[in-house]
Amino acid sequence: MDDDLSPEVLDRVRSMCDTLPETYEQAAWVGVRWRIRHHTFAHLLAVADGKPQGHAKAAGTDGPVTVLTFRAPASEIEAYGAMGSPYFYAGWGRDVVVGLVIDDDTNWDEVEELVIDSYRELAPRMLVSRLDASAGT
Repeated sequence: MDDDLSPEVLDRVRSMCDTLPETYEQAAWVGVRWRIRHHTFAHLLAVADGKPQGHAKAAGTDGPVTVLTFRAPASEIEAYGAMGSPYFYAGWGRDVVVGLVIDDDTNWDEVEELVIDSYRELAPRMLVSRLDASAGT
């Protein structure tokens, strides 16, 4: 997968993503991504020495850091921009891509909510219904 990622961080994100209906993990061009059908809803990667350049610029750091990108509703772009660090607006993709720098202060309950919300943005309604049914909502 990606030798620059902390195994602990990778395992944490993996455990969140693997519980969602019909998702799969895939090595990305850099890092690891989780997909629903053909859509990436979470992408974990390392930024080091200003590379990958797009992620480094969006996160406002040359690294070394670990970042998680995910999808969010278009209505939340301004909110992520206003929140500032550790969040950032990536500014690419046809869906709204935002990110989070993972560090020692990361709130993992919040990360799980973000991952699930990202999945909801891209998953077919039938799968979102399955997710809701399994969660009892």
